[in-house]
Amino acid sequence: MRRFFFVSCLTLFAISPASADITHRIQSSISLTVDGAASQANRIGSTLAVSGSNVTLGTAPSLGTLTPGSAVGYTPGAYSVTTAGDAFSYSESFIEGDATPSATAVSSGVVGSLPMLGDTMTQSGGVAGTLAGTISTGGALTITAGGAGTSAIGQVIQELTVK
Repeated sequence: MRRFFFVSCLTLFAISPASADITHRIQSSISLTVDGAASQANRIGSTLAVSGSNVTLGTAPSLGTLTPGSAVGYTPGAYSVTTAGDAFSYSESFIEGDATPSATAVSSGVVGSLPMLGDTMTQSGGVAGTLAGTISTGGALTITAGGAGTSAIGQVIQELTVK
């Protein structure tokens, strides 16, 4: 019986093969970015404000017609003190608004000239310069810095799964 048990155990181990699932995954990437130029411009309107006390209006201040490339035609007001010898205050302020700009045109992804208005924010574009990145077959990253407004990100992910 011992022989039979020993032989059957040997046969059982010899028949059942070892099974294991092994998965190896390699993922690599490099992202190179150069910022684009941007401009945002908002027109401001013309404003005229007058305030005062103990003053008499002689001629009212006025705004003329706003035409592209020329001033609005502001005429200041004329005032006189109402009661001589008494305290008085007077304030008049004027802000010249923006004329209507010509439309901007985009050619080959570039705006030839940007409008300059009363409220303008402009951001210069990035300069690629020597910006570069490579990944060798061994997984080594090589990233070369670029100019202003650039970024480079590289990664290599290796995953080994044994079940």
